[in-house]
Amino acid sequence: MDVPAPSPSQCVLGVTIVLPEPWATRVRGVRMAVGDPHGNSVPPHITLLPPTAVEKADLEAVTAHVARVASHATPFTLCVAGVGTFRPVSPVVFLDVAAGGSAIDALQQALRADHGPLRRTLRFPFHPHVTLAHEVDDAALDLAEHAGSGIAADFVVDRIHLQRLAPDGSWESLMTPVLGEANTHARRAQPLA
Repeated sequence: MDVPAPSPSQCVLGVTIVLPEPWATRVRGVRMAVGDPHGNSVPPHITLLPPTAVEKADLEAVTAHVARVASHATPFTLCVAGVGTFRPVSPVVFLDVAAGGSAIDALQQALRADHGPLRRTLRFPFHPHVTLAHEVDDAALDLAEHAGSGIAADFVVDRIHLQRLAPDGSWESLMTPVLGEANTHARRAQPLA
């Protein structure tokens, strides 16, 4: 996982679509079985904004921006099925997005908009996916590819998750704004395990 090193005045944020149960448990099981070092600390998700260092003083503007982006989006059906890989460029095996990709792309573009507080250039072209294995050897990636071939998820995305990287390497939820609703309906969540 490519995580920036924040200065003392910064924190690291990310925005995701969290994979619901029962699929999250299955993905976490694959990651743990192949020895993925982030399998237990990173909840299964689709990244909308990769780990990004922001000034702590800008958190209010960031949360308002994320809530605004969510309020302008509408809920959509997402289907995650099929296994892919970024090898040889990056040691990653993932579940691919089979339906809902255009809605995900619109969300990630709006979050990183040039006029917003989360503007940034991506290191790689955006490709929505759910990671099955990362930072493991080729044999483990092959195992993850085989194990993930039987996982298919189909669900409605009705919210996004703004998360902050905690000192212990886990991600804690700052807010979970509902798609298509005013900012006042953003639900605050407890820290994620």
